[in-house]
Amino acid sequence: MTDFRILGAGVAGLAVATELVARGARVDIVDPMEMPGKQSCSWWAGGMLAPFCEFENAEDTVLRLGQNAKAWWARHTQVTENGTLVVAPARDVPDLKRFARRTHGFDWVDGPGIAALEPDVPGFKTGLYFREEAHLDPRNALHDLFLALKRQGVSISATPARGPVGQVIDCRGFAARDVLTDLRGVKGEMLVIRAPDITLTRPVRLLHPRLPLYIVPRGDGVFMLGATMLETSDRKRITARSMLELLTAAYTLNPAFGEAEVLEIGVDVRPAFPDNLPKIRRIGSTVYANGLFRHGFLLAPSLAHGVAELVLNANITELVDEDHTERRTA
Repeated sequence: MTDFRILGAGVAGLAVATELVARGARVDIVDPMEMPGKQSCSWWAGGMLAPFCEFENAEDTVLRLGQNAKAWWARHTQVTENGTLVVAPARDVPDLKRFARRTHGFDWVDGPGIAALEPDVPGFKTGLYFREEAHLDPRNALHDLFLALKRQGVSISATPARGPVGQVIDCRGFAARDVLTDLRGVKGEMLVIRAPDITLTRPVRLLHPRLPLYIVPRGDGVFMLGATMLETSDRKRITARSMLELLTAAYTLNPAFGEAEVLEIGVDVRPAFPDNLPKIRRIGSTVYANGLFRHGFLLAPSLAHGVAELVLNANITELVDEDHTERRTA
């Protein structure tokens, strides 16, 4: 008999499983694809462990809990601790100053400072360097969690194994909207491109009047370019406007990106609650862990910790949403 059955092998499900197994629980995972992959929005994530940058447009919870992510992930996968660089064209320097007022943990850098950090980001005179931030490769991170769980005897299958099972923990993301009625979808569009003549050593964010655009190095001249945020649950193809904005952002950082090869186009829906914060809810006999929004890898460790504390120790941590109507009426 397993103690817990987890539904979903995205970043939430794998992080919860990892946390429970580390505390001695017996776990199995059910996912239609039997492994991490394109069925999960976390497959298309940027992988930025950037609590200070995200705090510019997020709640204090994201800053506080997000600072736990770097150490947690470093125990399970490769994490690159080179910080984050935020830049803006000269016309948008007022936006950069506004960004700075809304967060902290950065140093101002001038043109030579930017060139010293990233020689292939030319032409910018002012930026912010968040030296304590980090990033990882989401696909490698998911794969590393998956393999570690398999080595520890965790079953990951498309259909539930026969036999008795303990508590079910639902980490299905947007698919759980059939129960979590206030869950909404936020469409994200991103590109994977190859530009072998450009080298970046850290995520670079370009301030944009409408979108939080970023480019994240994946190694060997490959970069993740993202990401749009559209208030829709439509998983259809990327829009022409989004494609133009993403590619224009890359070109603004370095015109050599104009010669980049587009390797992949990713479109998926991030699950989000009205306040854009993750929540842990008990509805009937099931625990739901959901709502990571655009902070999947940043807040998944804290979500997993909260689930483990709830189901193993009956401790109510910050992300537990005990007073929700669905729980009281289930």
